[in-house]
Amino acid sequence: MTNSNTIEQYGAAFISHLESKIKAKEPKNLYEPINYILGLGGKRLRPILTLMTADLFGGNFKDAQDAAMAIEVFHNFSLVHDDIMDDAPLRRGKETVHEKWDVNTGILSGDAMLINSYQFFESYSPEVFKKLTSLFSKTAIEVCEGQQYDVDFESRDDVTIPEYLKMIEYKTAVLVAAAMKMGAIIADAPEEETSAIYEFGKNLGIAFQLQDDYLDAFGDPETFGKQVGGDIIENKKTFLFLKSLEYAEKEQREGLLHLYSLKPGDSKTKVETVKSIFIESGAVEEAKKEINQYTQKAFNALCDINIPEKNKHILKEFGENLMKRTV
Repeated sequence: MTNSNTIEQYGAAFISHLESKIKAKEPKNLYEPINYILGLGGKRLRPILTLMTADLFGGNFKDAQDAAMAIEVFHNFSLVHDDIMDDAPLRRGKETVHEKWDVNTGILSGDAMLINSYQFFESYSPEVFKKLTSLFSKTAIEVCEGQQYDVDFESRDDVTIPEYLKMIEYKTAVLVAAAMKMGAIIADAPEEETSAIYEFGKNLGIAFQLQDDYLDAFGDPETFGKQVGGDIIENKKTFLFLKSLEYAEKEQREGLLHLYSLKPGDSKTKVETVKSIFIESGAVEEAKKEINQYTQKAFNALCDINIPEKNKHILKEFGENLMKRTV
């Protein structure tokens, strides 16, 4: 069985589990938006990781399906609320929940999703339930902290790269890490191994987000699914922006700061100018280096895990494929 096959199989198993849980319920205006966002697809990266990790650690991946649901529902809840905060028109190439319905619906349906996500842990034994929910709560609060850092950075001119990396660790990477650790917990792996797979997921998650920042500026509009250049339009202080400030010549630096002081607006010229500064300053090269470094850190964490080599190879291959993505 090849790796790509297994990924597809986990994906298919998860989708059918998800579909069995999605029901049309009353009140319609609460549940329809939930079913809409969960049905929009996306990569289903996190739940697949939960199933895959349970399997690779010698458990039955079907036992991890409810934990995978908790992760996916939580992730989508955070997207619904993030989209409101960012006033984003599109998610996965389709209308966002608050655009399709309204802001109040997005808030309430999001709240219901957060509560729902916890209910999925109720199918586990008390001991496993305790481990999963305490990890989940820690992760959920970190995601909120990450989102707050992200919001704070918008009005700050002194954001440092370490602060930025901490923000993406909390906002994005800890959920990937928790998704994997849950799979290992369900497979009854020893504590030090569940911690090691958490490190693997966290570092891969940081690399993934840095890659996302890169693709936001330089991705293909056909495959990326979000508005290319969205971060630039929104004046988001991404790794590329912060590195450019550090590396660029005085004139370029002033130009960049000026462009980022303009009110967000969809200007093709602004996007193109900023992208050329990202390239010329060397920030793009640095971003690629950083992505490789975090991917390597993730792979190093696999040394502390006592699972068959072929299973480690699957994790490694997964990480490598993730870094070659264009979407």
